[in-house]
Amino acid sequence: MFYWLLLALAIVSEIIGTLSMKWASGGEGMIGYFIMLAMIAISYIFLAFAVKHIALGVAYAMWEGIGILFITLFSVLLFNETLSVLKVAGLITLVAGIALIKSGTRNVKKAQVHHADV
Repeated sequence: MFYWLLLALAIVSEIIGTLSMKWASGGEGMIGYFIMLAMIAISYIFLAFAVKHIALGVAYAMWEGIGILFITLFSVLLFNETLSVLKVAGLITLVAGIALIKSGTRNVKKAQVHHADV
């Protein structure tokens, strides 16, 4: 459970860092760049610790995919970006892909354990 918490912290840090990138690029001063740099670095550190016990493919898919989902939604809310039908379809496909990767990884582990018992 601890490693899933680290992954969640990595995702939150990535979201904050990426949103700070947009804020910094709007001419809000250097603080946005410092927040961006710090949060992206923290995100990678948390991700590195999380993959000690979470499959790399699963962790990365969740880190990037959930990050993209929330960054897109926050971009609509905070920066007045548009959310088209195609973007919504892409986000739904993204979430489905993450679920399939996670499910497929779990099944492979069970199959490997079963195969080792035979």
